[in-house]
Amino acid sequence: MGRSAGTLLALGLWPGCARWSGKRSAGPFSFAVINDAHFQSPKCPAWFERVFAHIRAREPRPEFCLLVGDLTEHGTRAELGQMREILNASRLPYHAVPGNHDYLSKTNRATWEEAFPSSLNYHFEHRGWQCIGLDSCDGRDYKDTQIQPATFAWLEANLPRLDPAKPTLVFTHFPLGILVPMRPSNADALLERFREFNLVGVFNGHFHGYTTRRMGRIELTTNRCCAISRNNHDGTPEKGYFLCLARDGAVQREFVEVKPV
Repeated sequence: MGRSAGTLLALGLWPGCARWSGKRSAGPFSFAVINDAHFQSPKCPAWFERVFAHIRAREPRPEFCLLVGDLTEHGTRAELGQMREILNASRLPYHAVPGNHDYLSKTNRATWEEAFPSSLNYHFEHRGWQCIGLDSCDGRDYKDTQIQPATFAWLEANLPRLDPAKPTLVFTHFPLGILVPMRPSNADALLERFREFNLVGVFNGHFHGYTTRRMGRIELTTNRCCAISRNNHDGTPEKGYFLCLARDGAVQREFVEVKPV
């Protein structure tokens, strides 16, 4: 019987680690990753303007920002519209995927698709890197979830068109790291699709707390939330984002705290 994706990661036996390690380099460049913004209150606009000013001030300046779900609390047109306006005014290119709080209901994400079209399952390239955003939600459910068939169908149709040798990042809302709280039951099945890829990093949210699962060159992470309106699940008080440096086919990251005024 073949080993699951989770088992391969746990043993550090991911095929892409050995096959592509050191063969292709790209970058360097920096980027930011924000999870669980939970826009919902009148305090939020000033807070996120502060967050993005903080990101722009970093040296070297991040070249884009990944937003890994739960941009809003209720998924309403008003919340998503205000968050989009803040992002458009941030003067930073950004790429987002939805979280369960960005759905209106179990089967309705119409406001997300209106505010952030073409931001469910997609990929983009940057300086020789492949970045793949995926919808890992099961409607508004927050636990005991499954990644839905549409995401797997997108992977089946699109991964053959991508270059498995290029350094690859995956970003999605629900955690994919082994034994991280609220991990979808079929997370291994999603990771399995990347078995032959030079997968370097996986950025997730949903669990508001710092976790890391390092398997060879691959690192699967969640982070403290970047919300002024919600607390961290791990009890820590800090809020902020990841600042990441992509260099020589690998990613270095650090947590950067942003303090409320």
